[in-house]
Amino acid sequence: MISSGKTDMDDYHSLLARHHAMRLRRQILSPGGPASPGAGSPRRGVDLRDGAAVQQLIMQNLHLVTPFDQLIDHLYEAMFRRRPYLRSMFPESMDFQQDRLGQMFTYMIDNLHDPEQVASVFEQLGRGHRKLGVQPVHYETFEEALREALRVQAGPQWTPELDDAWTRALRFAVGAMVDGAEAALTEPPYWTAEVVGHERRGPDLAVLRILPNEPYSYRAGQHGSLQSPLMPRAWRRYSIACAPRQDDVLEFHVRLTGPGGMSEALVEHTRVGDTLRLGPAGGTTTLDGAPLGDLLLVAGGTGLAQAKAILQDLATRHADGRQVHLFVGARTRSDLYDWDDLADLDARCPWLEVVPVISEDPWFQGETGMVADALDRHGDWSAHLALVSGPPKMIESTVTRLIEAGTPAGRILHDPVPGIGEA
Repeated sequence: MISSGKTDMDDYHSLLARHHAMRLRRQILSPGGPASPGAGSPRRGVDLRDGAAVQQLIMQNLHLVTPFDQLIDHLYEAMFRRRPYLRSMFPESMDFQQDRLGQMFTYMIDNLHDPEQVASVFEQLGRGHRKLGVQPVHYETFEEALREALRVQAGPQWTPELDDAWTRALRFAVGAMVDGAEAALTEPPYWTAEVVGHERRGPDLAVLRILPNEPYSYRAGQHGSLQSPLMPRAWRRYSIACAPRQDDVLEFHVRLTGPGGMSEALVEHTRVGDTLRLGPAGGTTTLDGAPLGDLLLVAGGTGLAQAKAILQDLATRHADGRQVHLFVGARTRSDLYDWDDLADLDARCPWLEVVPVISEDPWFQGETGMVADALDRHGDWSAHLALVSGPPKMIESTVTRLIEAGTPAGRILHDPVPGIGEA
């Protein structure tokens, strides 16, 4: 992109001033000022209280517009044809972006019966998209291009009723994204952060500690998106592996997932003193507003980061009187990469029991096999609040097992879909 000579902060303050001017104009035109929409309020004039009916119509005809990878190909072709300059806002490889967009469509459709939940997730997504320079006009272009793509994909079987259902769902979701972006205009679109720690914990894993240049607000259990200068315009989401600290340092656990991507840039090529960009915190898998009672944490792989942050937060509050069990799943003993910190928490916190579960070491003197099986062997968890974090298949199998064993679904917390809420 060609530099205009303005700094990022110049652009940010100009945008903020323009937002305040627009808000003042709305207040003048509407005495008393319009209330900011709540999670269930109409957005852009779209009332989705009949979301279940919209969902049913879309799902009954979903075969017309799937598989989503073809639909997304049509979408980007239409969007870049309408606004060629938008291509420069995306990374060179679109594979990751297309995968996440497909997950976003699936999530929206699966949850249209619960507009408040859809609004909450898409508000976070809109807040996160500010770091990409996305403006309201871009959402309009996206909507127009997607509606064109839907018509192309469905062909002659597309009907006005389907067009109306999809349009209402899209405008509700997009309206929530715009609301989220506007509500966040008093914070930077992203933070610059210095790498103050980079520790290899194995051939494919590193623990990064970064210090943002401005105060960064988040809650234990949330995630943040990172961008490396080695991967321009590419952002990846990682759980924050610590509770808020007085020194403002954040910890991330990054596993190398393949060559040429963000994980390789962070694990292999990032050093102390380097600068990263950090997107706003997101995610709803926190203990805020959660019912009191004993807590079950189940973590696999780098999902341990989320569990660790929650444990640190609980330690500052003496667990609020809870008894807490943490089951940590790993393939081998060497995959228990953060065991020293876990053992320290276990020793300091009488309310905590940490149970490692190793799946590929028959000589391990402890729990072996899959985490879900170990849970069955340790008793009844139906009265506990459960929080599950880790690879998608591990989350799915653990949640299924807990529900089958009597734990109410409403007492099981986990991030909804990998990438949802990520820009």
